[in-house]
Amino acid sequence: MSQWKKVKIQRDNGEMVEAQAPVIVSASRSTDIPAFYADWFFHRLKVGYSAWTNPFNGVRSFVSYEKCRFIVFWSKNPKPLLRHLDELKDRNIGCYIQYTLNDYEKEGLERGVPALEERVDTFKRLVDKLGKGRVIWRFDPMILTDQIGLDDLLKKVESIGDQLQGYTEKLVFSYADIASYKKVRSNLEKSRINYREWTEPQMEEFARRLSELNRKWHYQLATCGEKIDIERYGIQHNRCVDDELMIRFAHHDKALMDFLGVEIKTVENSLFGTEPVPASTIRLSETQYALKKRDNRDKGQRQFCGCILSKDIGEYNTCPHLCEYCYANASKEVAVENYGRHEMNPKGETIAEE
Repeated sequence: MSQWKKVKIQRDNGEMVEAQAPVIVSASRSTDIPAFYADWFFHRLKVGYSAWTNPFNGVRSFVSYEKCRFIVFWSKNPKPLLRHLDELKDRNIGCYIQYTLNDYEKEGLERGVPALEERVDTFKRLVDKLGKGRVIWRFDPMILTDQIGLDDLLKKVESIGDQLQGYTEKLVFSYADIASYKKVRSNLEKSRINYREWTEPQMEEFARRLSELNRKWHYQLATCGEKIDIERYGIQHNRCVDDELMIRFAHHDKALMDFLGVEIKTVENSLFGTEPVPASTIRLSETQYALKKRDNRDKGQRQFCGCILSKDIGEYNTCPHLCEYCYANASKEVAVENYGRHEMNPKGETIAEE
């Protein structure tokens, strides 16, 4: 990835190689690192690098953590992070967590995740540890089947939303687009899940009714990677890897702000009063604001993805949650086999070392 500086690293076997050195790490869209590979990741962070295999061409490359300033975690069970978060603090590396907290227990679509009650408790414990705003609630994807109708989904969302009041500022969701993902369709059909594709009128109705529910929560509502425009219901297009959140939580980190093209400004007072703050800025306090000077969007992501540039260090076909609608596993058998390889070599350069 040419966007990142290259550095020389020494591998576990003593070989000197070139590695990309990202400033922002995504861990991970491709597998659940916090749930299953947290110990591996924090070991590799300590070592200073890990290896990564390109899913499109199978080429192995190396990722150095020398310049890492911020990590975005993605997980359905980030409980194992609780024992590691102080390590990030000691290294002055910022983070937040995209926490997918769904309720498909009755239908058995996520058999590998802990009970909903435990996952809600984990959410709250993480917020107590990191602070409000650093744990983002995702109900993703919103899936329709012969057992789950639109009313059912809204009831599930409402139940979790009520429990998270005071603990989250945001709800991110997407509509399951099964037709566009062969692996998802194949996995559902293998398990004989009778899914339903969303129609645009259903998306509109869901958005309207979710907006009505949100009158009691006042969460920020956002969609992930969705083409449909439902902003009239107060639902924005999301940036899951979000420079504005990084600015909010890590504006004191000059190296990160320089990478993001951000200038931290102080509100000036004079005989004529307080200097006006430009509308496009990010207010940090009564006396400070951030001025973002460039667009950091990752042009390599999907058309309707708003994420900024980051380096994802995960690998497909390694998540043993075994969710029925999974897009990251070609098959459950392959994922289980790869996880078994990891258990045989839990400190290897890659998640599932050969």
